[in-house]
Amino acid sequence: MTDRAETLGELRASGWVSRPVKDEIRANAVAKISNGDVLFDGVVGYEDTVMPQLENALLAGHDVIFLGERGQAKTRMIRSLTGLLDEWLPIVAGSEINDDPYAPVSKHARDLIDEMGDDTPIHWVHRDARYGEKLATPDTSIADLIGEVDPIKVAEGRYLSDELTLHYGMVPRTNRGVFAINELPDLAERIQVGLLNILEERDVQIRGYKIRLPLDVILFASANPEDYTNRGRIITPLKDRFGSQIRTHYPLDAELEYAIMEAEARPLSIGETAGVTVPAYLGEVVANFSQLARASNHVNQRSGVSVRLSVSNYEALAANALRRGLRAGEHAIVARVDDLDALAASSIGKIEIEALEDGREGAIFDSLVKGAVLTVFKERVDPSFTTPIVDAFEEGLVVHTGEDMSSDELAALVEQVPPLREPVGSLAEGDPSAASVAAAVEFVLEGLHLSKRLNKDDSGTSATYRGRL
Repeated sequence: MTDRAETLGELRASGWVSRPVKDEIRANAVAKISNGDVLFDGVVGYEDTVMPQLENALLAGHDVIFLGERGQAKTRMIRSLTGLLDEWLPIVAGSEINDDPYAPVSKHARDLIDEMGDDTPIHWVHRDARYGEKLATPDTSIADLIGEVDPIKVAEGRYLSDELTLHYGMVPRTNRGVFAINELPDLAERIQVGLLNILEERDVQIRGYKIRLPLDVILFASANPEDYTNRGRIITPLKDRFGSQIRTHYPLDAELEYAIMEAEARPLSIGETAGVTVPAYLGEVVANFSQLARASNHVNQRSGVSVRLSVSNYEALAANALRRGLRAGEHAIVARVDDLDALAASSIGKIEIEALEDGREGAIFDSLVKGAVLTVFKERVDPSFTTPIVDAFEEGLVVHTGEDMSSDELAALVEQVPPLREPVGSLAEGDPSAASVAAAVEFVLEGLHLSKRLNKDDSGTSATYRGRL
């Protein structure tokens, strides 16, 4: 920052050129797209659907509204837009609304430049400070968004007609930046009217003053479809002023869901280096659970099944494995099928289960978990490996599993039932540890039970598998 201009004269001499924020974003987006760079880090699954539409909107200089259910990265994408702004921006020093030194808007900036000319001090603002966000609530007022008279300034002796008595709202304070309104339909309709000029005439008019502040701001908003049509609504003139409306969506398949879970979930550590391992096949079970919930007639689809459900379930699975492993005194901890019971606490509050009978929530949850396990089992385990295992059980073999059994005890079943070796080795992916082998053994046995090839007797946290004959 030492080579940045400190006065208006130095800024002119440096050759710096002022440009509207939409042109600034467009130019930086063009540079990234030309270089093949990703516009937004940490957003997965939108490469062929949402991103092309958003890139079009940015190149066209549109204000945008994202329409989609909860947990679809709408806010994350909006907040990431600051990465398309120039890193530093010069403003008139002391300006509350980021006044352009070449085209000042506020009375403070105009008076200062009239008085000091080329000696007007310049301040540089980082792009992260050029972002403003407001969660729309029914009590949001015009004063919050646009501005109002500041009684403190009046008490200091200024006249009400003095423009310096204004207290600027959040939108003017984000001048020359990006402003976002989340849950736009929750904003009272009379307040939405106050946004009309911002989106079309690009200015604000503050009550009681014959002033207009020509603002340079790009506006983004988010809304849920249910709110969009029922709980609240966006007034028609406001919808008309948004250049683009982009529909977001949940991950289209379990693979994308799993990728998001791995990126978002917080790892659990036992010590400085050791941690809990969640086998890939159990991670896929968690991802498939969410996918099945979104397709279930027993789940209220209007409220959505957020990706946050998958992340919370993944963390709950690891947490239960950690608790179990610590109680067993194990140093290498790997999540097992037993730990899937922990998903109930992290799921029931995040999805709205619709059942004709009271108390059916638990049964519906269990059905979704079993469906997810069976789906992954069929994808992961070669059927040719399972017939010898089933034959061993039909000859009278009985196997006990459960949370109270150590990894060593479960891993020993591979020696007791040699046909387990092939599918377990495939699932363990070369990890010979007892914890990894034990997890794979449980998964194979549960998959065979759900495939109706083994019987299972549940007893609390324990289970017994035996042949069906």
